[in-house]
Amino acid sequence: MTRLSVNINKIATLRNSRGGNNPDLLKVAQDLEVFGAEGITVHPRPDERHIRYADVRALVPLLNTEFNIEGNPKEDDFVKLVLEANPAQVTLVPDATNQLTSNHGWDTDGEAEFLKQIIARFKSAGIRVSVFVDPVVRVIEGAAAVGADRVELYTEAYAKGFVQHPEGAIAPYVNAAEAARRLGLGLNAGHDLDLHNLRYFATHIPQLLEVSIGHALVSDALYYGLENTVQMYRRQLQPSA
Repeated sequence: MTRLSVNINKIATLRNSRGGNNPDLLKVAQDLEVFGAEGITVHPRPDERHIRYADVRALVPLLNTEFNIEGNPKEDDFVKLVLEANPAQVTLVPDATNQLTSNHGWDTDGEAEFLKQIIARFKSAGIRVSVFVDPVVRVIEGAAAVGADRVELYTEAYAKGFVQHPEGAIAPYVNAAEAARRLGLGLNAGHDLDLHNLRYFATHIPQLLEVSIGHALVSDALYYGLENTVQMYRRQLQPSA
């Protein structure tokens, strides 16, 4: 069954908006695990507008499920943080400095030499490496060539297209997933997946190992409560749901 990793950036954004420690990010992360989350994801950025580097360090000894740290490995401080934290997985995302949110995957051909070196560095530390990519077969082939363990499919295009034409929206992701399977890459997905489109995506991508969901899940929790919302998302990932 596909694992649900909850991105807690939005919890940190809420905390930071008033200063202090309400909500308590560390307690929320631990509670999410109790509520059924099978992983915790953070995406620290250089301006620390949500997750702070200190948060990452504080989370390391507290978590019992998989810890996934996302970010741009062209930032030296990010690389040092990941090597220090030694999470189960690092997801490499080509964000520009101060970018609001992730909006594209890697050019795995154009960045091949850089990616090959940084992936080898993380893997030598025993960290699984996932590369954030658009659903393009050529790009996924490039991710395999530079030594990635997994790819994370950037799913914003799917989420936008799903409302009007689910079959058309999912088609490039099915092709991308088949390419990943053929190349021996594990498959993750994330960005704009929610209670409306997640089941359809997971049903059509049966080899999906993990989804990382934050903004939609935290928004839904305002109505349904955090524990209930985690379970609602997990049910979308069950084959019999």
